[in-house]
Amino acid sequence: MTEEPSLEELEAQERRLVFQRFSHEDAWELGSFLVDLARVRDAPVAIDIHRAGQQLFHAALPGSTPDNDAWIARKRRVVERYGSASYLVGARHRAKGTTFEESSRLDPDTYAAHGGSFPITVEGVGVIGAVTVSGLPQLQDHQLVVEALEHFLAD
Repeated sequence: MTEEPSLEELEAQERRLVFQRFSHEDAWELGSFLVDLARVRDAPVAIDIHRAGQQLFHAALPGSTPDNDAWIARKRRVVERYGSASYLVGARHRAKGTTFEESSRLDPDTYAAHGGSFPITVEGVGVIGAVTVSGLPQLQDHQLVVEALEHFLAD
């Protein structure tokens, strides 16, 4: 089992994984790269990229279900509301000895602070969207997105 990253590590990921710009073409390339990563691993995931309320990319790989799309929407709403990765939002609550569901008072059918949705942040602009994966355990969903972002932004 992979050890849960610290809050400092999760926050550092957000500071590091920032775009200079984010276009429709970037969404296609990032989403396609995530699909390739997931296929190599036989990961039964759905992948979604939203920017400014518009879905720019979506893919559902074999083994994913409509439930994954519902999880994507719930995790993405956490990013949109808090401006942070869904996993980090949940980890902040766990670090305080509570849960997101207990302390946020938000409808759990609408919001899920589970790993897999990461903010698309543009330097000098802020959070403009989210890239989200659903279908694996939450830490693995988060790690898959982070790995793809690290690769994409290194090019």
